[in-house]
Amino acid sequence: MSEKLAIFAEGLFTAPNGKTAHGVIRYGTRDVVAVIDSTETGRTAVEVVPFALHPVPIVATLAEAIELGATALLIGVAPTGGKLDPAWRAVLFEAIGAGLHVEAGLHTQLSEDAELRRAATRAGVALRDLRAAPADLTVPKGPFTRPDAVKVVHSVGSDTVIGKKVVTLELDRAARDRGLRSVYVPTGQTGVAIAGWGIAVDHVISDYVAGAGERLVLEGAERGDLLFVEGQGGLFHPAYSGVTLGLLHGSAPDLLVLVHKAGATALRNYPGLPIPPLAELIAAYESVARPVRPTRVAAIALNTADLPSDDEARAAIAAAEAETGLVADDVVRFGAQRVLDAVLGAL
Repeated sequence: MSEKLAIFAEGLFTAPNGKTAHGVIRYGTRDVVAVIDSTETGRTAVEVVPFALHPVPIVATLAEAIELGATALLIGVAPTGGKLDPAWRAVLFEAIGAGLHVEAGLHTQLSEDAELRRAATRAGVALRDLRAAPADLTVPKGPFTRPDAVKVVHSVGSDTVIGKKVVTLELDRAARDRGLRSVYVPTGQTGVAIAGWGIAVDHVISDYVAGAGERLVLEGAERGDLLFVEGQGGLFHPAYSGVTLGLLHGSAPDLLVLVHKAGATALRNYPGLPIPPLAELIAAYESVARPVRPTRVAAIALNTADLPSDDEARAAIAAAEAETGLVADDVVRFGAQRVLDAVLGAL
């Protein structure tokens, strides 16, 4: 797409909820001309969030973003529960009035808001709902519907918001760098914004989540024969386990990569619920997958972002390897090669 993107992340660009902004800046193919966050104005995205990689200017207002050439506005924040913050409506109307397309990955569908829809129609701009689900989804046909030559690797996690999408993207990129016909399969709103296709499965009717996972694999198989399917939620997370299990059964992976944040002990937003040891997580994921299509965890992708030094990160990686007997590494900090080697070797 030739459009120029401004990303709205007011007050939240540095927060975990800013993951949509971070992912689109790091991995997206569209030209991001500005991030809107008045609390970080005057700096660049990479200065504030090194993971972002690119020196996108951070500005205080939409008007400044338009001066930089923005033709579309993306809400780059993934709030808990996925609902539109009423405080954001003013900037949405401002963007529409200025002739910008507006894009969001919220459970609140912009196109179903009568006031926003009327304003967009008058201005001749599009409202893009990244979490909109296909109307014809149904239950899956079964775990052996894809071509035999297609292999599926699914990133699953010990928790939510720990980097499953990032691990999937990094593995796909490393595989393509080796000349493999690899495909990143997006299952969330940020992935859809990055790749331009996919289904945000957490917006799908619960009966059809597995069917969405199967469809994504079949569509991915038209693009390549090594599919890296992005994971969602966590098997023991009380809020998001439903989408985790549905996606696991629907995508019916040949292999799993378990993602874990080093040092994390409790589930996000549920401090009284401990994260099980890695060995228990591995056994649980393999156990619940087995009756549908047997699979196994091939490697551990450890998120060491909260560890300040490389030495501490390497110590955490070594501990994970000792605990599980599997290859472990941080695919962002140290590269995806060791984890990818373990996956390809297991395949």
